[in-house]
Amino acid sequence: MNIFCDLHIHSCLSPCGDMLMTPNNIVGMAFIKQLDAIAVCDHNTAENLPAVKEVADMMGVTLLPGMELTTKEEAHMLAYFPDVDSALCFSRLVHEHLPDIRNRPEFFGRQVIMNGQDEEVGEEERLLISALDWSFEECEKQIHLHGGLCVPAHINRGSNGVLNALGFLPGGASYDALEISDAVAMPPIDISGYRTLRSSDAHYLENILEPTFQLEVREKSTQGIFDAIAGR
Repeated sequence: MNIFCDLHIHSCLSPCGDMLMTPNNIVGMAFIKQLDAIAVCDHNTAENLPAVKEVADMMGVTLLPGMELTTKEEAHMLAYFPDVDSALCFSRLVHEHLPDIRNRPEFFGRQVIMNGQDEEVGEEERLLISALDWSFEECEKQIHLHGGLCVPAHINRGSNGVLNALGFLPGGASYDALEISDAVAMPPIDISGYRTLRSSDAHYLENILEPTFQLEVREKSTQGIFDAIAGR
């Protein structure tokens, strides 16, 4: 079966995410747009996933737990997990490799942790968009070691896409898929051997995808989406 999904959305926990990107607003917008599934992938953290999961379950939208890591080279890499607990466990490990740089909310934006009622329950003090001390290849290794899926993010877009950050797609790592941005042209490189995802990377509610990208899954569930990206 095919489902409509947007597998790269930021919440208000990402400093670059709008404060309206609350768990209820994200899931509600996905529901209104008739998306079957979403992935919330905040920068270097999974702390808002429990709240998003609570709301998604109530509204019948499937959540694929995710994170967006920033590698040592300033390239972005998506990590997907089969459940929220696995994502939170990995998030705690990632936090140990995040530099101790304080966030400046007046400059970068607030980093707000919420519950399922969109109430603020905390605020991350370390700047989440900082680069980890893991290389691109080490990020891939750690994601797979902890049971996740590795998908280089928007590889053809901006300074944080791996093709611009490194100038090439490292061949020594194993990727479960590649995320391609439709906002810019794709360089003439051969990616025919990879599954590809197209997502919004939404930081604002209005940027969440319309039902345009379909993923073929065996069932509409978190595990079904996880397996589809893994090629199982």
